[in-house]
Formats: sequence, structure tokens, C-alpha cells
Amino acid sequence: MNISYHGHSVVKIETNGKTILVDPFITGNELTDLKAEDVQTDVIILTHGHNDHVGDTVEIAKRNDALVIAPNELANYLGWQGLNTHPMAIGGAREFDFGTVKFTQAFHSSSYTTEDNQIIYTGMPAGFLLMAEGKTIYHAGDTGLFSDMKLIGEQHPIDLAFLPIGDNFTMGPEDAALAATFLKAKEVVPVHYDTFPPIKQDPQKFVDMLEGAKGRVMTAGDTLEL
Repeated sequence: MNISYHGHSVVKIETNGKTILVDPFITGNELTDLKAEDVQTDVIILTHGHNDHVGDTVEIAKRNDALVIAPNELANYLGWQGLNTHPMAIGGAREFDFGTVKFTQAFHSSSYTTEDNQIIYTGMPAGFLLMAEGKTIYHAGDTGLFSDMKLIGEQHPIDLAFLPIGDNFTMGPEDAALAATFLKAKEVVPVHYDTFPPIKQDPQKFVDMLEGAKGRVMTAGDTLEL
């Protein structure tokens, strides 16, 4: 399984012959190495409706005829835009041809702002677990710390976790380090930082706080094998 990071919360996972793109915020993301017009993917997974996570989903999904997996209301909204969507909700799991996706809770908000400044409610925010090739990846989405992360880690031993550390809108480094302890993840990668002034952080300081988990700072374009 090949996994790469592309700035903000953008993650690409290649497994079982499929490419999965998570929260493809590319246009307007100064930290990414991707160009929306060049991206090829089979599946897009969205954690919530904020514009810095939905990003270029519509353009990428239409061009690639990609399946978009998203929280129910967000999936419905994107379906109205002509996308092929699969709605899910927190606690639900679904087996796909590339692996199993299970949506988890996240404490945040979720809405999409249109070009004419209309705010569209897009349901509950979420994180998700991806189980494929005998491995489990956890992408927390945007969230604050919550104690049920202990249950997530107990029910699904996590090989790799992507945790937001930006503070202000999500967990900061200290809470994210505690989240890593709750989850008992083998390896942790910080995301959702440095993109905007309010979320500037030193990711190495976060990694240095971790106890019992390997921390890895990834810059845009970095890859790892799982």
C-alpha cells in the first residue's frame, strides 16, 4: 500500500489497484504539490463539507468518473452536481472493491460556501477508518480531542493515523499528542497545519511529544509504504 501526503489534509492512498484521494483541497492550497487538472483517482473520500476539504472534488470527480464517498448530506449535495456519490454516516461501515470504509465521529462543523456566498449545510463532520491489505488507516478529519478515540483504537488497531494539529479550528499539538495515545496508533502523521496564519505550527514539536508511537512529518509529495 502506497500512501502520499499533499499538504493541508490531502492524502492519496493506492491500494488493491485503486487510487483514493482524501479531502482534495488543491486550488488555493499553497502547500500542495498537486495540480487539480492533472490528478487521476478512482475514489474520493470527504470528511466534511468545508471548502478547504471539498476543494476540487467536483472537477476531479467528473473528469475521472470517480466515486465520491462522503457524509450523507454532503454526498446528496454533490450528487445534485452530477457526481457519482455514496453516502455514509457516523458508525457505518461499507465494503468496497478497494477495502472497507468506516466513518467515525468528529467534533467540528460542516458546511459548504458557494461562489455566491450561500452556506449549504452538509451534515455531521466525520473521520474515517480505511481497512485494506490487512492494514488500518485512520484519518481524523477536522476534530477536537474526544475520549472515544480510545474506543476507536481498541476496536480497530491502527497502523497509521493522520491527525490535525493546527489548533484554532481543530486540535492543537498537545491535544493531538494525547489523541495519539488514546488511539494507540503505530505511526502518526500531522496534518491540517501551516496552510493559513491561524493554524501555523511546528510539526516536529508535535512529533517530539508522542509517546509510544512513531511520528513522521511529511511534506507535500512525500510517500510511505504500509
